Amino acid sequence: MSQNATIKSVDCQTVTDTFYDVVIVGAGVAGAIVAKQLSEQGKSVLILEAGTGQSLTLQGFQSHVETFYGAVDKNANAPYPVNFNALSPTDGKYGYFEEKGPLPLSGSYTRTLGGTTMHWEGKTLRMLPEDFQLKTNYNQGCDWPISDQHLWPYYRQAEYEMGVSGDAAEQRELGIRFEHDDYVFPMTKLAPSYLDEQVRDGIKGLEVPFAGANVPISLSTFPQARNSVPNPDYQNYNNGYTFVPDGVASKNPVEYGERCQGNANCVSICPVQAKYDARKTLNTIAFPERVHLLAQAVASQVEIDSETGQVSAIHYKHYYDKGSPEHTVGTARGRLFVLAAGAVENAKLMLMSNLPSSSGLMGCNLMDHPFLLAWGLLPKVAGTMRGPLVTSGIANFRRGDFRSQQCAFGVDIHNDGWGWSGTGASDIVREAVEKQHKYGAELRQELIDKISRQLLLAFMCELPADSGNRVTIDPEYKDQLGIYRPVIHFNLPDYCKKTLADCREISKQIFAQLGAEDHTEYTDEDPAYYEYEGQGYWFRGGNHFSGTHIMGNSPNDSVVNADQRSWDHENLYLLGAGSMPSIGTSNTTLSIAALAFKASEKMLENLAKTPVSLS
Repeated sequence: MSQNATIKSVDCQTVTDTFYDVVIVGAGVAGAIVAKQLSEQGKSVLILEAGTGQSLTLQGFQSHVETFYGAVDKNANAPYPVNFNALSPTDGKYGYFEEKGPLPLSGSYTRTLGGTTMHWEGKTLRMLPEDFQLKTNYNQGCDWPISDQHLWPYYRQAEYEMGVSGDAAEQRELGIRFEHDDYVFPMTKLAPSYLDEQVRDGIKGLEVPFAGANVPISLSTFPQARNSVPNPDYQNYNNGYTFVPDGVASKNPVEYGERCQGNANCVSICPVQAKYDARKTLNTIAFPERVHLLAQAVASQVEIDSETGQVSAIHYKHYYDKGSPEHTVGTARGRLFVLAAGAVENAKLMLMSNLPSSSGLMGCNLMDHPFLLAWGLLPKVAGTMRGPLVTSGIANFRRGDFRSQQCAFGVDIHNDGWGWSGTGASDIVREAVEKQHKYGAELRQELIDKISRQLLLAFMCELPADSGNRVTIDPEYKDQLGIYRPVIHFNLPDYCKKTLADCREISKQIFAQLGAEDHTEYTDEDPAYYEYEGQGYWFRGGNHFSGTHIMGNSPNDSVVNADQRSWDHENLYLLGAGSMPSIGTSNTTLSIAALAFKASEKMLENLAKTPVSLS
């Protein structure tokens, strides 16, 4: 597939002088897909992006890679310098989230062009059929107004757009349904890492007690949006052509996204651009002249026409430097409006525009995947730090009738050591130098021995929708542009805490089976520390923020309909995981992309019915 010219960066005056078919807030995966789909049908599109937009070019992307390499703290947003006009949750010392508890949300997202796909892990699991009917099946959370079958064609589109590598037959065995029995992913699965193989062989035959039964456990690979080897059988679903990954930032082949090299830097950034991010969609738009981008533009208000109830404009603040509050104000006008800035930012913008929805649920039902981490030291070198971040995991606990009593979960085998637990390479170095007084060749051997034996198990649990978990705003908490910061109210129910406690017991059995030294420790100094049945734990957020403008069948109990169209404003769509009524045990990005394709069809239908304004 050939590369095209980039979309056009414009100034505020151009935006003021132009009346667009579609105005999109946010250049993440959902916004990028809508811009691509609608522009290729002849529609004029404006994207308002709060971030700087520098990552759209190869030079800008490389600057992020260099920033990451130079950062001492390799957190999820380490490649992206702090932007005081578009702060992210990991910029905690600058106080972006105002946490009201009882527990912290404990996760992050990235306010930069490309959104959180710039630092995501890359896993692309479809949701299980039963995940769509959580309330009906298990009396927990909320149901979707659609089934998994409604998303089948859109999941296929998303898997093509993102270039998914994986084993569809393996996913069928785990309960995933596909439209065709012989469907395959665009690229073949990524080979399990050497660490995966050691764990797989070590746990062979292991059964663990869970929810009143002994459950045999085994490893399976994850579908991932990263380049492996194109699958020749995919031509049956690609008009007879083998899938070819798109490039990223120019026509020069050396700048195309390469095959995954196993750098284990997926979070925070893929240095060889093998992993999908939303820039790939933006840079492969067939008619880029139809898409305008205004970066450094923070949406500040959704304006509603008092007579029609429709959105008439998006107001924004355009800043000049990420360290200075100096800015100008502007207005973007169009026929149709799309909020695609993520679950927290979408809800915050609507609330600060005094648009709580007729159901009163705007910002409510905030969800994420809480992770319980457990870490141990294997008895022999296992190749830790080699391979993509996660290639395999345990999927035996993602479904079952137990979900009426406690939540389902999946398990990741991490190839990057203990780092996410807050321990890791730096602690090994400190121990070796300060306590064992090792230097030179002896120190190098100590690091090789200890770090290459690290095993981190990450237990990802589902969290049902609960109106008590929510995003609100408060005039006391604003950023330097005078825009509201999110106020977060969050807690974990016993429905989740019970499973997280069970996960810890399962981790002990896995470590014992592997002969691994268990180094897991949960201290009460951690902000996410809690106690359950006399034992202390802490969790980490999965960065899968969802549910703040859920879809449903009625404006009385939801914010948007099954097409993610606002019940209250017929020319407004709220896209992303914020529309999802449940999240099951699947990472959310693939479903976000599928829903964006589905919504794009309805947007085109709406635009066809709406006369072009003469404004």
